[in-house]
Amino acid sequence: MTDTTKKNSNGPSVSAEEALHFHAMGRPGKFEITPSKPMATQRDLSLAYSPGVAVPVKAIAEKPELAFDYTTRGNLVAVISNGTAILGLGNLGALASKPVMEGKAVLFKRFADVDSIDLEVDTENVDEFVNAVRYLGPSFGGINLEDIKAPDCFIIESRLRELMDIPVFHDDQHGTAIIAVAGILNALKITGRDMKSTRLVCNGAGAAGIACIELVKAMGFAPENVILCDTKGVVYKGRAEGMNQWKTAHAVETEKRSLADAIEGADIFFGLSAKGALTPAMVASMAKKPIIFAMANPDPEITPEEVAEIRTDAIMATGRSDYPNQVNNVLGFPYIFRGALDVRATTINDEMKIAAARALAELAEQDVPDEVAAAYQGNRPRFGPNYIIPVPFDPRLISAIPVAVARAAMESGVAQKPIDDLETYGRQLSARRDPTASTLQRIYDRVRKQPKRVVFAEGEEEQVMRAAVSYVNQKLGTAILLGREEQIKETAKAAGLDLAKPEIEIINARLSRKNKLYADFLYERLQRKGYLFRDCQRIINNDRNHFSACMVALGDADAMVTGVTRNYSTALDDVRRVIDQRPGHRVIGVSVALCRSRTVLIADTAVHEMPTAEELADIAEEAAAMARRLGYEPRVAMLAYSNFGHPAGERATKIQEAVKILDKRRVEFEYDGEMAADVALNPTLMKQYPFCRLSGPANVLIMPAFHSASIATKMLQELGGSTVLGPLLVGLNKSVQIVPMTAKDSDIVNMAAIAAFNAEH
Repeated sequence: MTDTTKKNSNGPSVSAEEALHFHAMGRPGKFEITPSKPMATQRDLSLAYSPGVAVPVKAIAEKPELAFDYTTRGNLVAVISNGTAILGLGNLGALASKPVMEGKAVLFKRFADVDSIDLEVDTENVDEFVNAVRYLGPSFGGINLEDIKAPDCFIIESRLRELMDIPVFHDDQHGTAIIAVAGILNALKITGRDMKSTRLVCNGAGAAGIACIELVKAMGFAPENVILCDTKGVVYKGRAEGMNQWKTAHAVETEKRSLADAIEGADIFFGLSAKGALTPAMVASMAKKPIIFAMANPDPEITPEEVAEIRTDAIMATGRSDYPNQVNNVLGFPYIFRGALDVRATTINDEMKIAAARALAELAEQDVPDEVAAAYQGNRPRFGPNYIIPVPFDPRLISAIPVAVARAAMESGVAQKPIDDLETYGRQLSARRDPTASTLQRIYDRVRKQPKRVVFAEGEEEQVMRAAVSYVNQKLGTAILLGREEQIKETAKAAGLDLAKPEIEIINARLSRKNKLYADFLYERLQRKGYLFRDCQRIINNDRNHFSACMVALGDADAMVTGVTRNYSTALDDVRRVIDQRPGHRVIGVSVALCRSRTVLIADTAVHEMPTAEELADIAEEAAAMARRLGYEPRVAMLAYSNFGHPAGERATKIQEAVKILDKRRVEFEYDGEMAADVALNPTLMKQYPFCRLSGPANVLIMPAFHSASIATKMLQELGGSTVLGPLLVGLNKSVQIVPMTAKDSDIVNMAAIAAFNAEH
C-alpha cells in the first residue's frame, strides 16, 4: 500500500509516544460529526426532527432518488474493513483497524470534501462480511473497502458490486494501480515506448499486484508481454503450487521460472512485494531505459541510490515521499469518489479508473502552479524522469481528476445524474479544496529540503518539548531546548518523551560557553538606552527570550519560537532589543486564516495599534510579500466600515490615503479600498462596484487598526470553525515567531516550521 495513512519510514519518523498523544489529545480519535443545519431554537429542532422530518421521509418513500437531495447520502462514503491486512502489520483484527479507517475518512474530507464514516466489521468469514455490508446501501453513496487480505478482498468486492447499486471500491487494489499506471503512461512517453510491445514484470501477486496488471492490460498492454511473479516464482500456465483463480487468469506460456529469468530484457518492473526483491544484477539485465516502480512499503524492492550505482538511464518511482515520483493513493481515491458521487454513479468501472490515470498523467505534463513550485524552493519541477506523477499538494487535483471520472461515468452509462457543464463543475470543485493541507504542506516540504536549527525558548514547558520532538521527527531540522537540563529531562520523563536524539539539544543559558559573548553583544546594543553591563549579563543569564534572540542574531540558530509563558507584546519587546527590523521593511503581524474554501491573510494583527496611512501602505506591502512566499498571488483589500466613500468618515479617509500612497509606489500586486469585509470576500457583492480593481475576492485583508484585526481573527477561529495561524511576525532581520500563551504543541511546531521557512528569506 502507498496510502498516506500507511506510512512509517516513507515520510517523517513518528515516535510511539507522539502517535498515541496525537490520537488521545482533546477529543479521542481524528474526527467528529457536527450538524450542517442550525440547531439553536425549538423551531430548528422541529424542522430537523419531529414533526418536520416527516415531510422528507414521505417524499423519499415516494421517490427514492430524493434521498440525495434531502440527506447526506450523496456525499457520504463508508470506509469498511475487517482488519485482516492492516498496513504492513497483518491480521490484527477489526478493532485494531479503526485508527487507520478513521485516518482514511479524514483524508476523504481533507482532499475532496467527501464526508466519510468508518465501519469495522468483526468477522473473517467472507459470507458474513458481505451480508453485513450489502444492506448498508441506503445509507451511503459509496463503499471504500480497506485492509482486507487477499484473496478474500477479490471475492468481497466482486460480490458486493453485484449486490449493490453504489460504487464499491477496494483501494488497496485499484488505488495503487491507478496511480502507478498514470506514472507508466508518462514513463512510456519519455522513453519512446509503445504500450503493445512493452514487456512488464510484476513481482507481487496480492491485491495491488493483480489490480495493476489487470489495469495495464485494460489500457492496451499485450497479455503475453505481462509476467506476474510471486514468492514461488513466475506464474506460468500449468503451475500448480500456490495458485488461485486470480493468479491463473494471468498465467502465461513461458519457459521462465524465476524473477531473475523474467526480468532479463524487461522494460518495466512493478514491485509490490518486499525489500530487496529486485537485485542490482536484475536491474543490470533489464532493457535500455528501464522503468522501475519499486512500491513495496515501508521499504522499496530497491532504492533509487542502488539503481543509480548500476545505470543512469532508469526512470524510478517508489511509495516513499522522500524520493521523486511517489506512488501515493491519496492522489486517487478521494477524487475518484468525488467524481463518482457527483454523477451518482452506480459503480466505479474500468473506464473511470483509466480516465483517472490518464488525467493524472496529463497533469504531470503541465506547468506546475506556484503552490507546487513553492515546495521546491521556487525551482519548478518539469515533466521528465524525476516528475512523472503529480504531487499530493497540487491544487489542480481536485478539479482535474473528478471531472475526468465524471465524464467517463457518463460516457460509459453508469451515471444517474449527468453534469451538463463540466467546465463549471471543475471551477466549483476548486472552491471545495481544503487550503489547510496545501498551505502547511508546502511549508513543511520546503523546510525538509533545507532543515533549520530552531531554538525553543521555553524549553522547560511540556508542550514545547512535545513540539520540539515533533519538529525533529518530521525531519525539519535541529531543535534546541533552552532551560535547565535536569528540569527538562525530569519533565520529559514524566511525559514519556524521548529527548535522546542527536537532533535535540538542551542549553542552559547560565552555563553556556556563549554566555559572555551574548552579554557583550546585548550591552553594545543597549548601553545608550540606560542599561549597565551587569544588567545585560543578568538578562542573558535569566531571560530565555533575550538569550534565544542572541543565538539567532549571531548565527548559532536559524530561528526561534517563544510565547507560551509571556504575552505577545512582552515577548516582542524582548526580541526587538536584540534583533533589528529588516532594512526597508516594517515589522508587522500577519495572521493566516485557513478557512474551508479559501486561505486569507489578515494584517496587522500584532504590532501597529492605530496605523497611519503611510503605515497602512507599508503593512499592505509586507503582507502581500508574505502571501507570495506562501505561494499565493496577492489580492489586497484595504478594509474599513465603508465602501468607496460611503459612509464618509475620518478613518475611511485614512484608508483612501493609503491606497493613493500605494498608487505612487507602483507596487506589483492588486489592491483597492476602502471596502467592507463582505465586499472584499464576496464576489457577488463586489460586482456592485464594477470599478473595483480586484480581479476576484481578496486573499489579503489589511485591517484599519490592531484592535479590529485581533478581534476579527479570534472570532473567526472560535465561531467560524477556521484554523488561524499566527500572528506571524514579519519584517525582522532574523526569523522569530511568537505563539499565543494558549498554544498547543501542534500550534508550536507549526510556528516553528514557519520560522524555519522564513529563515530562508
